[in-house]
Amino acid sequence: MKKTALITGGAGFIGGHLAEELLSRNYRVLSIDNLSTGTMRNIDGLKDNKDFSHVTADIISNENRGILAEMVDRADVVYHLAAAVGVQNVVDHPSETIKINLLGTENVLEEATKKGKRVFVASTSEVYGKNDAKDFVEDKDILLGASKNSRWCYAVSKLMDEHLAFAYFREKKLPVTLARLFNTIGERQTGRYGMVVPRFIEWALKNEPIQVYGDGNQSRCFCYVKDSVRAIIGLMESDETKVAGELYNIGNPQEITMIDLAQKVRGVCKSQSEIKLIPYEQAYSSGFEDMRRRVPNIDKIKATIGWQPKTSLNEILERTRDYIAENS
Repeated sequence: MKKTALITGGAGFIGGHLAEELLSRNYRVLSIDNLSTGTMRNIDGLKDNKDFSHVTADIISNENRGILAEMVDRADVVYHLAAAVGVQNVVDHPSETIKINLLGTENVLEEATKKGKRVFVASTSEVYGKNDAKDFVEDKDILLGASKNSRWCYAVSKLMDEHLAFAYFREKKLPVTLARLFNTIGERQTGRYGMVVPRFIEWALKNEPIQVYGDGNQSRCFCYVKDSVRAIIGLMESDETKVAGELYNIGNPQEITMIDLAQKVRGVCKSQSEIKLIPYEQAYSSGFEDMRRRVPNIDKIKATIGWQPKTSLNEILERTRDYIAENS
């Protein structure tokens, strides 16, 4: 018998890939997205699939609460991905960021609790803040910046999402699983909201300057979206006693600086672009803070479900380059 999965943020970059993978595993998939940052283009290839359906609606709206409740009722499992995305978007719209993240998660958890539905909540590596650890471990302390700096409102609101999800697990016995996703990249990701890899590739393909913010020595770890999706589904399909009420990192521990990433992109795109350093104050605003390193420790998820990323950064960049070249 087919299971039915509901994806909030189903027309987003990760949501679209998650829907594809679930359908390939013989699920029925329900998608809900207000299209504020998602796009129907991400799910165009699914519109003729009889096991897929999409509703354009806002999960934080009281007017749409009935729609959300009905979709949760029809689902066997809920994947909650809907959230504000992108550093630039967060810096420009901090109040909206907080509202989207907190109210959306609360509404999903509340409806899932009424029906006893299993829930996956997507969090983010941003919650580790300015921690200077060698790598980030799920149960270690967190260091965030000052509240007057809007840069941290996304991290704080997603951290509150985590606290809320754990509260529902402890108090209401809701079977919830959480994961902090580290920089997830691949085909169909847009640079519109500040995502670094598609922006670098778009500039490189046009031989325009590749703009690297700060001194370029800040490092990140990039995980292929299809690898991340495998991890998400793996956590939800595992024995509930192992996984429910737990938090996992999902990412690729291979680290690269932004200046090296720009050079790698230039090589993959056979580009003549110059690499141009842009001060943070010019890119965002005065007082902007960034993380110097963001490296996941994935021992926990590896031990629990045997997951680890399979796709190299070069291969991801080549696939993303080809997608952008064909669709720009």
